[in-house]
Amino acid sequence: MIGRLNHVGVATPSIADSVRMYAELMGAPAAHEPFDLPAQGVRVCFIDLPNSQIELIEPLGEDSPIHGFLAKNPRGGQHHLCFEVEDILAARDGLRARGATILGTGEPRIGAHGTPILFLHPKDMGGVLVELMESPKEAH
Repeated sequence: MIGRLNHVGVATPSIADSVRMYAELMGAPAAHEPFDLPAQGVRVCFIDLPNSQIELIEPLGEDSPIHGFLAKNPRGGQHHLCFEVEDILAARDGLRARGATILGTGEPRIGAHGTPILFLHPKDMGGVLVELMESPKEAH
């Protein structure tokens, strides 16, 4: 069921500072300019790696869910892991049948890659927030 690791989500108080750090210290420039996802309350920028990506996530507005994370981790840090699945609804239903908790309403929403996503509760995933992302159709 689980596919490849798509990205590691990293919460940050400043995407600009994080982009500069990845470029200067690690030679990994941003894949594009940061963009806003108002429906999720975040600003996002991806750092391309040879086999995956880092998703930098900054709060967008006062209601951003990232504020709580940054309150506990003011300098930022690893927020989630994202794995691809072929069929998000089949993955959701299979995980629920095996006892996993899907966060929110349980209905997929469109994520930063333009494909449906869901999040699994960390209590069911060894303390790690896990995002499932439907693989882009051209990847099949």
